[in-house]
Amino acid sequence: MGFFGGKKQKFDVECDVLVVGSGGAGLAAALAAHEAGARVVVVEKSDKIGGATAVSGGVLWVPNNHHMPEAGIKDSREDALRYTARLADGRSSTALIETYIDRAPEMLKFIEQKTPVKFKALGRYPDYHPEFEGGKPGGRSLDPGLFDTKELGGWKDKLRRSPVFGATAMSVTEATDWGVFSKPLALPFKLLAKRFSEGLVCYGAALVGGLLKALLDRKIEPMLGTAGKELVVDGGRVVGLRADQRGKEIFISARRGVILASGGFEWSKELNAQFLGGQLTHPNSPPSNEGDGLKMAMGVGANLGNMSEAWWCPSLVVPGEEYDGRPLNRGDFATRSLPHSIIVNRRGQRFVNEAHNYNDMMKPFFTFDPVSYQRPNLPAWIIIDGNYLAKYMFLTFLPGMPLPDWLPKADSLDALARRVGIDPAGLAATVARFNKLAEEGVDHDFRRGESSYDHFYGDPDHKPSPNLGVIAKPPFIALEVHPGAIGTKGGAVVDVNAQVQRATGGAIPGLYAAGNVMAGITGPGYPGAGSTIGTGMTFGWIAGGHAAAQK
Repeated sequence: MGFFGGKKQKFDVECDVLVVGSGGAGLAAALAAHEAGARVVVVEKSDKIGGATAVSGGVLWVPNNHHMPEAGIKDSREDALRYTARLADGRSSTALIETYIDRAPEMLKFIEQKTPVKFKALGRYPDYHPEFEGGKPGGRSLDPGLFDTKELGGWKDKLRRSPVFGATAMSVTEATDWGVFSKPLALPFKLLAKRFSEGLVCYGAALVGGLLKALLDRKIEPMLGTAGKELVVDGGRVVGLRADQRGKEIFISARRGVILASGGFEWSKELNAQFLGGQLTHPNSPPSNEGDGLKMAMGVGANLGNMSEAWWCPSLVVPGEEYDGRPLNRGDFATRSLPHSIIVNRRGQRFVNEAHNYNDMMKPFFTFDPVSYQRPNLPAWIIIDGNYLAKYMFLTFLPGMPLPDWLPKADSLDALARRVGIDPAGLAATVARFNKLAEEGVDHDFRRGESSYDHFYGDPDHKPSPNLGVIAKPPFIALEVHPGAIGTKGGAVVDVNAQVQRATGGAIPGLYAAGNVMAGITGPGYPGAGSTIGTGMTFGWIAGGHAAAQK
């Protein structure tokens, strides 16, 4: 029993360690707690397993990992700390960054030993700022490979699938080798169809599938449709959870600890307005990420950190597309990086290196003009031309496919600008300037194509630059680019054991956090592909082991 509402509370379900959320952080926490001898229960708000992890690329960013030598890349603790600390911009604890750098490689080995997941270092996937001191040209990001969903038995259909990647089955390594963005017509479509029919999945679904299989093998079956509502506290210690299970109130006890791993608050308009100024309008994660864990942590006096930051990502929208009953917002990783494309504001002006990493390239969108009291770079549009359409995939359209009527297009830039509300003279001047830079192969204005990261999503066969190509051939297309994010970064502040800290100091006994419900340790920065999942799973693994050891 525990106290709830001033009286003794009976529990419907009992366990040692309770994990709230079934993304990478939560599943790693559950596995670690079980392996440490605890009886574990996992609850998941939605009717699918995997959270934001399952709809992601499924990559982990782990510096100094044991697979890097296979890719021929050397790393060190010192390089990783120097690089990560610079990106954190002074807004994170040195101790937490050190914990991540030191313990992530241990977590990685644990996952490979205890689950079917086997990782491969992505030797050609650069850090997001490889030119910074301590940055690397590849190797720190790890590919989870493919997963056969038949191994899940009756849980196969409960695995969350990406609305964008769910119909394909290619590993991140294969996608890179095959040129998925720059050579879409060269993909092995028959092989991909065969794999799909056989039940193979990739990216985040593959990672979650392997973790879920490991839990099912240990007789841990997540409780779906069970949303955490409030933490139960007894004598200052968190001892359980009040939850809503498909409309029924239930109480779950947790003798050794509750681990919050329920994702961010990007789908909560209230929390978004409160902490992000309402600027995040088109999130890329599952709509169930509404800040439930954050609210529960706040309810017991948790300290909060990094609340003004998100894992930003530009979003494109196809009218009518939905996911879990809400509009689908497609995170854009490649369109803006390929030749024959630019992003402009309503004045028709470029304002960012379009090929820069998705987190940092979003920040100029929020520039504020105090005189006009406006954000001059919102709204913004991506502009492409017939050259682009002839070679590359745009949204769901392969080269040669007819374009829909809803897509704004015109045979001249002037007509296109007038149709969508861009200043025609400004756009004409910008394109004229950009075309000269593209022909030279050097972007003197925003340094697009300078970093090896820019090249990763570009066209390696395009000369003189893999990222720069003239915009000159009709039809011309304009599509609004919306402020999106793959998750928020703000949440409960934790210590090196992933224990949630009180706003007044000290740990809240029995309460842990990991993933996007935890205050992000990289501050405003995004070190490389998989930093979200890498940090989430590392602190989830730490939390699970520490909670299980409590008596």
